[in-house]
Amino acid sequence: MWTAPNTLLGIVVGAAGMMGGARARLRPADWMLVFEDWPSSWSPRSGALTLGNAVLSTGSNLDSDCALYAPVAGCDPERVPRFVDHERAHVFQYMLLGPLFLPVYFVCGGISARNPLERAADRYALTGKGWWPWRPSVRN
Repeated sequence: MWTAPNTLLGIVVGAAGMMGGARARLRPADWMLVFEDWPSSWSPRSGALTLGNAVLSTGSNLDSDCALYAPVAGCDPERVPRFVDHERAHVFQYMLLGPLFLPVYFVCGGISARNPLERAADRYALTGKGWWPWRPSVRN
């Protein structure tokens, strides 16, 4: 329920994309509903966008490498993360922040390599760990 407002927005936008050729695919193991083949003419950049548990992807398969992020994230060219792993990190972030995700995301810098939420998603895509950007303080 916590992610429902953003997920509903993603489903509405995804359904609109289906009129332009997008296909919906449920990925329960990844906690996502993916709209693949999002019309590239509707999006200025290739890639994916997560809204709650809904993911809009201009690619035909979210399991592809996201070489787009690799140079920005400083990734080794031999270890390029997959879109599905990067977007799964955002799903987890939405699950924690719920309707606060979008305001926090934009306060942190929006779509930018300096955004800690994006850096955490890149780290998670590479290592499978660290989808949350801020560590809790440890008190002794």
